[in-house]
Amino acid sequence: MRNRWLIALAAIGIHICIGSVYAWSVLTRPIMTAMGWSLKETTWTFSLAILFLGLSAGLLGSVAEKMGPKKSGLLSTLFFGVGMLGTSFALSEANLTLLYIFYGVIGGIGLGVGYITPVSTLVKYFPRNRGFATGLAIMGFGFASLIAGPLMQWLTTQYGLVETFQILGIAYILVMIASSLYLKPPVNTVTATATTHPSQVLNRGMNAHDAMRTWQFSALWWIFFINITCGIGLLAVASPMAQEIVGMTANEAASMVGIIGLLNGLGRIVWSTVSDYLGRPFTYILFFAIEILAFLALGNTNTSFVFQFLVFAIITCYGGGFACMPAYLSDLFGTKQLSAIHGRVLTAWGMAGIAGPTLVSFLRESTNSYSGPLFVFSALFVLNLIIAIALKVYTKDRHFEADTTVALASNNTETTTTPGKDHQSITA
Repeated sequence: MRNRWLIALAAIGIHICIGSVYAWSVLTRPIMTAMGWSLKETTWTFSLAILFLGLSAGLLGSVAEKMGPKKSGLLSTLFFGVGMLGTSFALSEANLTLLYIFYGVIGGIGLGVGYITPVSTLVKYFPRNRGFATGLAIMGFGFASLIAGPLMQWLTTQYGLVETFQILGIAYILVMIASSLYLKPPVNTVTATATTHPSQVLNRGMNAHDAMRTWQFSALWWIFFINITCGIGLLAVASPMAQEIVGMTANEAASMVGIIGLLNGLGRIVWSTVSDYLGRPFTYILFFAIEILAFLALGNTNTSFVFQFLVFAIITCYGGGFACMPAYLSDLFGTKQLSAIHGRVLTAWGMAGIAGPTLVSFLRESTNSYSGPLFVFSALFVLNLIIAIALKVYTKDRHFEADTTVALASNNTETTTTPGKDHQSITA
């Protein structure tokens, strides 16, 4: 059996590599200057990557589940690596269409498969701390821009755009291959009880098709979509909005954006861990209550400190919404096809990647103010809050847990769960 902390490290390794997509804005101006493309043409590359992340996660989630984490991780490596190296070729040819195909489509598919690959496996190694487990991996995605952003900027200055994508592409391929090869589900060596078949102990729950037919799935898809739409919308205009509303300088706004990246990652691990104690339903209620008040207050503040505090609060909830979702899904639908179910929900991310920046730009131009988008976002979170409360009230008795004695053994590592509990004690 694999060491569960090294499994977590492998998951983080994959997510830090693919999470570099969040640092795309660092390359926007250099690409525009070198290629002569417009801002809209260049940023559309990022939108395509997020769109195909969501689509591939939804369409290939079942495939990844059947392949297992090692093979699906290697599949992600193939697509993302080809996407990065192909982007280098597209830039060398100054071909915008090739850029869209390699970074947006092929790279986006690698993002989607890589994002869902370690989640189901990691949850099974930390059954009593599902939120913490998924937060560990997804934290890597949030933190990636802190590493990739400065690195991309330095490489571009030292070597140029084409060479930057070649260097990063090779580095990411090596890290993702090593991480993928270590991923392995826990070994099930269980004697079944009268009610539980051995194969169900670590893979209990609904299949993806049945889960999608429940109202709970639709509700979670919607609140995920709104949380990301509003969060990405805020991220897209954080710097110019700070300069316009509270008069921050460009350098001050840039520093704020850097802290946003840090809190995006911290919010994922902190909120997901908190959700193990508060419960996922109440945690999401707390998210949306905070975001309603924060978005309302943002448009009315004229103090730089208060403005930044509100933005940071929203961003931690935005990141926490990502990290808590896989654990929420496993609570409601079990771990039998968690990767596939998670992949279906991630289609909301693909849609929100288009909807968020588009909505905030439209409302900003229509109202000639940032107050309009902020008030609309606040109203959307009121609806999310109502749905989150409904989920807590009407699904309070549904929770998949192990109901038998389980031994996950390999070498001298053992895990035991007792009836009615979801307990694990693995030697790290």
